[in-house]
Amino acid sequence: MFKTFQETFKSLLQLLSEVIMYNCIFNIFPQIQSELEKLTFLRSLSSLSRTLPYDETTESFIHSHIADIVHILNMLVEEEPLHSLFSPVRQEVFVTITDLSYQDVHLLFGSEDRVDLFSLITKSIITLPSVKTLTQLQEVMPSGSYNSECLYRQTFQAFCEMLQSLVVKDPHLENLDTILKHIDPWVQSVKDHERERATISMAQVLKCLSRHLNLKLPLQFQRLGHLVALMALLCGDPLKELAKEAAEGTHYLLHITLRLKYITQDKKNHQSLRRAMKKCQELLDLYSIKQFYSCPFKIAQVFEVFLNSNELCQFVMTTLDGLKNLKHPYTQQSAGELLITLVKNAESRFEKVPEIMGVICAQLSLISHPRVRQQVITTVSLFLSRPKYTDIVINHLLCHPVPYDRCLAELWRTLEVELPSTTWILWRLLRKLQKCHNVPTQEKMAYVAVAATDALYEVFVGNRLRAATFRLFPQLLMTLLVQIHHSIGLTMSDVAIPSGLYTEQEMPSKVATITPLCFSIQATKALLFRTLCWQEFHIMEKNKGWTLLAGKDCHLQGVSLLANALLEKNRLLAHKVMYLLVPLLNRGNDKHKLTSAGFFVEREDIKKLLPNILDLLCETDEKIVLLAIQILLQLVRTIDVTTLTAMMRTLFSLFDDVRPDVQHFSMTLFGAAIKSVKYTDKKRVENQVLDSLIPLLLYSQDENDAVAKASRRVLTICTQFLKWRLPHEVYYKGPWYSNPSEVGTICKFFVRLFSKYMDHSELKIKGIDWIEDEGLLGTLEEKRTFSRRNADADYRIDVTPKLPIFARFGAGGCG
Repeated sequence: MFKTFQETFKSLLQLLSEVIMYNCIFNIFPQIQSELEKLTFLRSLSSLSRTLPYDETTESFIHSHIADIVHILNMLVEEEPLHSLFSPVRQEVFVTITDLSYQDVHLLFGSEDRVDLFSLITKSIITLPSVKTLTQLQEVMPSGSYNSECLYRQTFQAFCEMLQSLVVKDPHLENLDTILKHIDPWVQSVKDHERERATISMAQVLKCLSRHLNLKLPLQFQRLGHLVALMALLCGDPLKELAKEAAEGTHYLLHITLRLKYITQDKKNHQSLRRAMKKCQELLDLYSIKQFYSCPFKIAQVFEVFLNSNELCQFVMTTLDGLKNLKHPYTQQSAGELLITLVKNAESRFEKVPEIMGVICAQLSLISHPRVRQQVITTVSLFLSRPKYTDIVINHLLCHPVPYDRCLAELWRTLEVELPSTTWILWRLLRKLQKCHNVPTQEKMAYVAVAATDALYEVFVGNRLRAATFRLFPQLLMTLLVQIHHSIGLTMSDVAIPSGLYTEQEMPSKVATITPLCFSIQATKALLFRTLCWQEFHIMEKNKGWTLLAGKDCHLQGVSLLANALLEKNRLLAHKVMYLLVPLLNRGNDKHKLTSAGFFVEREDIKKLLPNILDLLCETDEKIVLLAIQILLQLVRTIDVTTLTAMMRTLFSLFDDVRPDVQHFSMTLFGAAIKSVKYTDKKRVENQVLDSLIPLLLYSQDENDAVAKASRRVLTICTQFLKWRLPHEVYYKGPWYSNPSEVGTICKFFVRLFSKYMDHSELKIKGIDWIEDEGLLGTLEEKRTFSRRNADADYRIDVTPKLPIFARFGAGGCG
């Protein structure tokens, strides 16, 4: 009987409450005009929410009218003035939302109109003038019985309690995520009173959440790194009261973080969390949590052990945003300290490093405080020092327009790197340039080559990597010289510039005013200057060496001049350069070989490198062959007889080369080789000399005067070597076929000469047992009429088949 009565009463009460609420919403509210009526309406709505017995029917009724309630509250808040506080209407709105929240009726989450209401009420309280201004405003405009300061404090406390009601039952932290999104812009406000209100609100939310923490998976809060960085920056705020509030909030955030990480940790890796907990405890034992507000970098130390790679990235990005706070340099300084501390401690656990570098490069121009700028550059240096990130950071920095702007140039010049890492960083930057030289010939030069060259220049100018610059001097010098060789005659139009790197307005001026060559020349100058090669630098300046290096036809003269200067003034460095060049002689491309050979021209003590240089004689590039001959001419007196014999065989094959200069200088080197043979070794090269006589005789009638002259000169050296003297008819400059009697004299000479060294059977094997006048004349006539510059001719013309023709002449035929 009693139970039935109770249920009946409850049903009547519920029906009555619903009728009252319905009338409040649809009948009373449209007629509300005065402040008292608004307050009465809100208080009635709040009272009903507290007294209404909740069941499925009630919940269904209320949820069906949430949109109406949200609309009404939105209108009430909009009617309140933004720049004054004369009534408690805002306060009652917050109380109503709080009461409904405790009944699991959330008016601020979900649909777009609810999100808009949340944004509106947050703005309406945060953007109120400061308490001091509100008090002054009341003195000017008296507004009844309310004390502005007292009313503000009550209203703000109601707002904080409203936020706390949202996280009391928040097992998945999705409400915390929403609150952070709305408070976030205000904690970064440039107005002190707005920033302070937002900070206090957030601190109280964290305090409430830590006391009612009941986390369950899946967790929806994915911005822990952002929130930690936000609170850390606030701990460094110039307003002491604000910083203390932030420090207290950070204390509660640490409690939340510990629980959160315990819930989400990998169950198979308990040791990882245990180590993190131990490190955290050690740090907390060192200093009180209250010190957070005066030393925000300690927050980075404590929280770093718990943040995963994604959260670390959030922390860095949020901290970088703090650098934009131009009004408060102290906040910028705190951001710089936080960055350095976190990157130093987190080591290699970061993701999205290119994005981090992008933000840093964008922010540098906004940072006016020198100390803060250096802190940011130190952060970049720390990333560069980690082998995992070195190439990533360099790649990003090289993707900027050249010449680098003031900020990026300063970054390259003022890198703060510990000594053990300097060589690694400079080497990786150098490798970027070297790799551009190793790719097959392309239509355009890689932009990275130009950017890396400019970066090297800035590094040399800054001189922060001085020890590494000395250590890598040989590699740096040769790579820059090869880059000069690659850059000769190019403009920026010949560089594969990434799209979008320059604006349409910048591009024409850049193409017109800068060239890849100017970057490589200035980098080479800076390298010499920073490695104390001042005398070498002066020699290059005095002898127009830079102009020679930049010239297409005189580049090798410039290389030789620099090599000579190094050998004269700094042999130790020169020898290191030479040692480095050995692989380039055989494995490098044409420009590698030419530049390397240009250095070797000036060196005398390189016996160990002879096999590499001899291989260059077989190259197809004429310049490389000629440079190899030039080097060997200086070394020929130091070459052992075995190597000398092998070299003479190779040179013999070049006598009939289609390129006149190769033909001419190969003969010259052949003659120099014969002259360098010691008396005790003469027998070992005798056959080489004998084999060369007939070809040299034939080429003494070459239509190229230089070749003919060289042939006669070397022929003289050969016969002197054999202790014979050439008949003067050999030196006759006219064509022999027009003077048969002279040919007869020459025939007799060579028959006697060959007979001295060979018996009759050997002469037959050699094909020179008998000589006939008409055979020689025919050979010479054929030689005269043959065009060695035929477009279809091979590089080599074999004169060996001529020997049997030459050999048909007997002693009787020659008189």
